[in-house]
Amino acid sequence: MNQAHLILSFDAMAAHIMIKESSPSTSSSTPPPVEIPQFFICPISLQIMRDPVTLISGITYDRDSIDQWLSSPPKHPKTILCPVTKQALPMDSNDLIIMTPNHTLRRLIQSWCIANASNGVDPIPTPKPPLSKPALLSILQNLSPSSCLESRVKSLNTLEMLAGESEGNKRCMVGAGVAASMASIVIECYNGDSIDGLEHALNILCLIKVPVYEFNHLMAENVGFFNSIAWAVQKTSYCCNKESRAHAVLIMKSVIEFASSTQLERLKQEFFESLKWVLRECLRDQTYDIVTLKAAMQVLLESCGYGQNSFKIIKVGAVHDLIEIELSQLSGKFSDKRMSELTLGLLEQLCKCADGRAEFLEHAAGVAVVSKRILRVSPMVNDLAVRILSWVCRFSAGDGDEVVQEMVRVGAVSKLCMILQADQGAASVKEKAREVLRLHSDVWSSSPCVSSHLLTRLYPR
Repeated sequence: MNQAHLILSFDAMAAHIMIKESSPSTSSSTPPPVEIPQFFICPISLQIMRDPVTLISGITYDRDSIDQWLSSPPKHPKTILCPVTKQALPMDSNDLIIMTPNHTLRRLIQSWCIANASNGVDPIPTPKPPLSKPALLSILQNLSPSSCLESRVKSLNTLEMLAGESEGNKRCMVGAGVAASMASIVIECYNGDSIDGLEHALNILCLIKVPVYEFNHLMAENVGFFNSIAWAVQKTSYCCNKESRAHAVLIMKSVIEFASSTQLERLKQEFFESLKWVLRECLRDQTYDIVTLKAAMQVLLESCGYGQNSFKIIKVGAVHDLIEIELSQLSGKFSDKRMSELTLGLLEQLCKCADGRAEFLEHAAGVAVVSKRILRVSPMVNDLAVRILSWVCRFSAGDGDEVVQEMVRVGAVSKLCMILQADQGAASVKEKAREVLRLHSDVWSSSPCVSSHLLTRLYPR
């Protein structure tokens, strides 16, 4: 159907609506239910469209609804498809999906709403024009280092307000290079050891939901961006509010996967100290900001395998906090499978060294917590928990060793036997559990808490 036929059909529909509204009512005093024309309904929200826009596929959506749908696109922007037709949607020169405002349909909807006001239909105001790239570039000009502080703060406040208005504004801001401008401000703060504008820049980077590929570009084009974000994590831990600390950690999680091994090896002790305080703040305040907590855990896990980072993480006391996080999950204060996978993954890495094992065993609930998570969370947690127990048992003396006896008391040995008995489970996990049981089978088989028949039956001596 071409545009002329579409307009004619809309005009006919409007006329039909006006005739229907002007006809006398034959029912009782209760007004009849209002029948909304099908063409007024957004295919995504199934609500009346307030600002209809038409895509190149010919389908019309409400602007807010299609913006929400496009806010979580695939990693590469060229793979974005129309929700209804699955047709590829081309982009304009600003890397934005082409949307054409459907003014004719909007006016019809507004007229229909006015005609049905007596039936409880709210009027729809005329939407303001969408944010444009030239308008954003004008705002960004005031962020140059030569601009006065008052002008820069005003522009940053404006950008924060625009980012909070709609998903469409956020996508437009990414396409206009706002992320690169915010990165420049963070680097500038890092070079000058100043926090002027830092909180605003971090907040805007989180608000506009910078895609993964855009962070890759920022890392490639700004040599000091990674170091500046690492510095921001440290700086916000004692100079800024809790929200800014969370923003710095979330951005660090996004950029760390693009960091080089050299950059990761050069992370300072203070950086890991700051991440530790993020963990402790969540535990102390009982707020359990799961998103920030998992971001901090992901950063620790991604970085612990480089240089001396494992020893730095152990030195700041993170092992104790990791165990406390799992204790909080066991006590029902919160529950998150991915959190357990990150926690045990990090503990497994840290228990590979003697200092990590010592810190782990120093916590009275270390062995018990790991044992409790076996067969209760996910196959990945099973694997990680068995590996942790393997590292601990491998360096235990045997009979008379407190750790070996504790594993019996807290049920760790019984859980390892249950893994071998389970019908399901990875063969590698079963083999690792069998290796752990072999290490101290002589001690455990004589314990009244473990069936010697079960131990000897589960594996050959």
